[in-house]
Amino acid sequence: MWKGVLFHGRSLVILSASVNHQGNYSCTLGNASRLSWFSLMVYTTVQEETMYPKTCVAQEACELSCPDANLPDKSILNITSKDIMWHKEGGSSLKSSYFSRVKENDHGVYTCTRPYLYHGQIYNMTFTVVLKVNPKGSPKVIDCEALMYSEYEEVFWLSGDSFVDTNVSASVYYNYTRQPIENDTEGIKMTASLVFKKVSEEDLSKNYTCKLESDSQPSIFVTITLAQKASPFPHYLALSIVIIVVVIVGAALVYVKLKMDITLFLRDTLACYSSISDGKSYDAFLMSYKSDTDAGLNEDDRKQLESVLEETFGYSLCLYRPESVAEAVLDCIEQSRALVLVPTSSDPGPESGLLSAIHEALAEQQTRLVFIKTEATDVSGSDSLPEALQLLGKAGDCVTWKGESSRPLSSSFWKQLRYHLPALQRAPKMTRLPQTAIEDANC
Repeated sequence: MWKGVLFHGRSLVILSASVNHQGNYSCTLGNASRLSWFSLMVYTTVQEETMYPKTCVAQEACELSCPDANLPDKSILNITSKDIMWHKEGGSSLKSSYFSRVKENDHGVYTCTRPYLYHGQIYNMTFTVVLKVNPKGSPKVIDCEALMYSEYEEVFWLSGDSFVDTNVSASVYYNYTRQPIENDTEGIKMTASLVFKKVSEEDLSKNYTCKLESDSQPSIFVTITLAQKASPFPHYLALSIVIIVVVIVGAALVYVKLKMDITLFLRDTLACYSSISDGKSYDAFLMSYKSDTDAGLNEDDRKQLESVLEETFGYSLCLYRPESVAEAVLDCIEQSRALVLVPTSSDPGPESGLLSAIHEALAEQQTRLVFIKTEATDVSGSDSLPEALQLLGKAGDCVTWKGESSRPLSSSFWKQLRYHLPALQRAPKMTRLPQTAIEDANC
């Protein structure tokens, strides 16, 4: 027989349990043929199913009770129980398990220990109690007023067919007051106040009746039912929505402001090229038009424009010279994804008839148009340009050439020009239009 294991009738008592005691046990009733088996598990940590819940309301009295499950028979086994000791997990020992006004931060896991003295040795039984503290609800008071002219009249409250308690310690009770009526020496106003310390779901399912009883007239009563008030819009939810809206608006404003930089970053850093083939051979077609002032691009500026687009940014260009015939111009438009009109001060530019044909070709080929204008054009207005050029300018995206300040690659001119040009169809590659029968079309 193990030390600390006792037998008493049908009971097996283990005074100090350990993992060595777990296993399968058998017992017999009467003769040995009636054999019963049971399994014993010994846990080294507290299991959830062995925890005892306790719920209290904040600011009200609350007492923790130590469970009495599986307690040994003290009288038969001559075991003497000593005082119960309480300890809060993560805290210190408690002097008392009674809270006169329990607080919300008193919630937690409590351990109660029952010590037993047996033959000079102390043995412990430990239980775990989980305390939940609900916030205290605000009391609800419903007043019922009546005018009485007899001392035998009375106002009281009923819950269903039962009288509501007048004891203030009850969760629902009523009290009353009597006041004389002004300018009425015979009448008395009586107020019966129905008080709910905290409205529960059970209270919502009951009918409450305020009744006036009199010996001189029929009884008068009014019945009420309580309904749960719709929860107000949670402040945290409203705040969350406001934050989300602010973030969305802020992100939209940032995107609008940085849209051009973001687009160019994706193209340059992440090598974002268009993956859909449109059958075009060139990214852009550069064609000169006659500027009405001397502020247009000179020969060196125009060569720099072509060189930077091709060699620095990797665009495949179809380049137009004013001496080229109309067929070559329209052929370049057909094979290019964008048409860039460049103002010059020296070249005569295309004739009005060719400009009209170009306008029709752009619409038919769905070719993007980028119209480079000068600061002088902004000042004088587009009305100074030929009508055919005005139509082309309105049909496309405009970029302003500002002379010396537009030449650096970091200028807004280059950013705007690249932004309005379509994304490269493939990785940067310099190409030119093959020599055709028309020698003047250098592409």
